[in-house]
Amino acid sequence: MTTSAADKSQHRVMQRAALYLRVSTARQAEHDVSIPDQKRQGEAYCEARGLQLVETFIEPGASATNDRRPEFQRMIEAGTSKPAPFDVVVVHSFSRFFRDHFELEFYVRKLAKNGVKLVSIMQEMGDDPMHVMMRQIMALFDEYQSKENAKHVIRALKENARQGFWNGSLPPIGYRVVAAEQRGAKTKKKLEIDPLHADTVRLIYRLALEGDGTTGQIKNIVSYLNSRRIFTRDGGRWGHRPGSPHPDPPHLYGRARVQQAFQDRGIEAGQRDRHRSLSIGSQI
Repeated sequence: MTTSAADKSQHRVMQRAALYLRVSTARQAEHDVSIPDQKRQGEAYCEARGLQLVETFIEPGASATNDRRPEFQRMIEAGTSKPAPFDVVVVHSFSRFFRDHFELEFYVRKLAKNGVKLVSIMQEMGDDPMHVMMRQIMALFDEYQSKENAKHVIRALKENARQGFWNGSLPPIGYRVVAAEQRGAKTKKKLEIDPLHADTVRLIYRLALEGDGTTGQIKNIVSYLNSRRIFTRDGGRWGHRPGSPHPDPPHLYGRARVQQAFQDRGIEAGQRDRHRSLSIGSQI
C-alpha cells in the first residue's frame, strides 16, 4: 500500500523536539536578550520543519566547557530514557550545547544511541561522514575560542588586581566594597575594612591565637560564635569547611588571592573564593 503525501506530512509533524537554551552567566540571564532570542529562533525552526515542540530546557547561567549543568543533565536523562519523550534536541549553535569537542561528540553519540538527534539552527548538517567531520572541526574551534577568551580575561583581571582594584564577587567577611575611581563609564572598586564586622574577625583571630579555655579549633570557634548569637553579615549561623584552618588569611594582612572560574566567553568570568573556612551554615 502506497503512503500518501499527506500521510508523510503528518508523520513529519509527529517528530517531537526539545529546545536547549543556554547563556553562560546569571548576569546574562537577567539582563541579556540571548535566551528570548534563542527561544524565538528555536520555535520558528520547529514550526518551519514540522517539529512538535514538547519541552524547553533553559540553562540560565552555566559554562558549556563541562557537563555540570542541571538542565543539561535533565535533558540528557530524558533523551536517553526509554522511550525518549522527544526525537530531536534543537540548539541555536553547537556551542550552546558544548564548547568541548570530546564532550560534544560523547553526548551526541549517547543521544543517537537512543534515536535522538542533535540539530543546530545556525549550523545545519547531515549525518554523513563529511558533515560529522565538519561538526567536529567547529567544536574544536569553539573550544579553542573559549580557552583564548579565558586567557585574555585572566590577563585583564590580574592587571586589575595588580592596580589594587577588586575584581568582583562577595568580599571576605570584615571587608566591604567601595567605589575608588571612575574610568570612563567603568567604576573601579576597592576593599576597605567594614566597621560593622571588623570586631567579629578580630574576635575569631583572638580565639584562634589565645582561646578562652574552650576554643582554639575552628569547630569550637564556630560553636562559640553561634552559641553567643554572633551571626554572619547575612544574619545566618556560622559553619566550617574541613581542611581550612582559618578564614581568608591573605585578606587580613592586605593581600587578595585571585582565583577565577572562567566560562566560555571573554567577559564571562566569575570569581570564586575557595579559601573561606568560616561561612554561613546553609552554604556548606
